[in-house]
Amino acid sequence: MKNLLPQQAHDWLQTHPDALFVDVRMEIESMYVGRPPGVVNVPWYDYPDLQPDAQKFVEAVAQHTTGKHQPLLLICRSGQRTLAAGKALENAGFTDVQHVLHGFEGALDAHFKRSTLSGWRFDGLPWEQM
Repeated sequence: MKNLLPQQAHDWLQTHPDALFVDVRMEIESMYVGRPPGVVNVPWYDYPDLQPDAQKFVEAVAQHTTGKHQPLLLICRSGQRTLAAGKALENAGFTDVQHVLHGFEGALDAHFKRSTLSGWRFDGLPWEQM
């Protein structure tokens, strides 16, 4: 899996129009916190269990792809869930997986706030909110 900083990920998407951009956060999280435009939401885990099911996740992603060689870019809140989700995809045979370092909101600052140090939104990249 390739690690891309948010601006690198945005640039990568511009040169890979066939890529599938996947937000692995829960849908409610993606809708209310914000998300990049055009992203497909496939949660790594969801309510009520809040436990990942790698096989279910891989099957859900596969429904949106043209095959295991289609380029994939994963994003989450801080870049942690995408590590496990990307590994599950690679273990299932996906060959071109990238993830956004620092995710959408980035790391916590000294005041326990996100989007102040790093992340997609911090870098001023396109995003939308429901």
